[in-house]
Amino acid sequence: MTAQELLKTEEAIGFVKEIFTKELSAQLQLSKVSSPIAVLDGTGINDDLNGIERPVGFPVKALDERRAVVVHSLAKWKRVRLQELGIEAGRGLLTDMRALRPDEDYSPIHSIYVDQWDWEKHISAEQRTPEFLKATVERIYDALKTTEARVASEYPEITPVLPASITFLHAEDLLKQYPTLTPKEREHAAVKQHGAVFLIGIGHELSHGEPHDGRAPDYDDWSTETASGYRGLNGDILLWHPVLQTSFEVSSMGIRVDKHALVRQLALRGCQDRQELSFHSRLLKDELPQSIGGGIGQSRVCMFMLRKGHIGEVQVSIWPEAVREELAGAGVGLL
Repeated sequence: MTAQELLKTEEAIGFVKEIFTKELSAQLQLSKVSSPIAVLDGTGINDDLNGIERPVGFPVKALDERRAVVVHSLAKWKRVRLQELGIEAGRGLLTDMRALRPDEDYSPIHSIYVDQWDWEKHISAEQRTPEFLKATVERIYDALKTTEARVASEYPEITPVLPASITFLHAEDLLKQYPTLTPKEREHAAVKQHGAVFLIGIGHELSHGEPHDGRAPDYDDWSTETASGYRGLNGDILLWHPVLQTSFEVSSMGIRVDKHALVRQLALRGCQDRQELSFHSRLLKDELPQSIGGGIGQSRVCMFMLRKGHIGEVQVSIWPEAVREELAGAGVGLL
């Protein structure tokens, strides 16, 4: 790939990010704020994701060698920030999150560098419902559709593929429909059929005794019973990627735990000791607002909108030399 082609890609990436940021902010009533690259360890603020990822850590000389960690995401930090900024119900915040996840396995859609639109919105206790979750997802999907239309207008080689509406499915429904498939195979089958799916209920055990996928116990509410046999007020936005020809996750999000869900989920994961941490104790004392929030992958959205088959085409990261050589041989230029 020539330098001119790389520069054109960089300009297209900037265009996608500018349009989607504007559309998402308008749809969800979000204000742009600054955010940290690292937080102090031992506060409970950093996210555990699936609970096994190791954060990048370092001692801070000016704080008597107290340890800090590079964020995995900002799910809990954003909720604290809602309270600190006094953001009223119905409005929220949006920030550019940059993270390092050194335990990620390399793939065409995974890098050790993570960039997200991290957002959080103050809601009322009465809005902690599946209906409100779905209405929020539809607004995000509208922002994605508008962005795709704008990209297609600016770059005629791009043909819009997103369906008119997103389909809502529960992980339990997928298990019943595809009992012999793995979770990722179930996602693939459903998204291939529908084009865009919001998969609800990520984290709690399903009827066969296993969760669809892992979730940390202290940000998304994945345990609240919403109907007979169904649990969870969270989920993933999955799109069918026309180049990769597979299900493609662009967002993980959900209504956040209240104090009852927090206690329940910490017990389910055997993490009751976290109740003493700063974030958790504040939540248990009702000092933090009820909220909904999530992360939307910036590189993932750019991959989809610009029809790229490798995440290294839309972000600068560290890649094994063998990967660089393989992609170069296929005519794929990494940034």
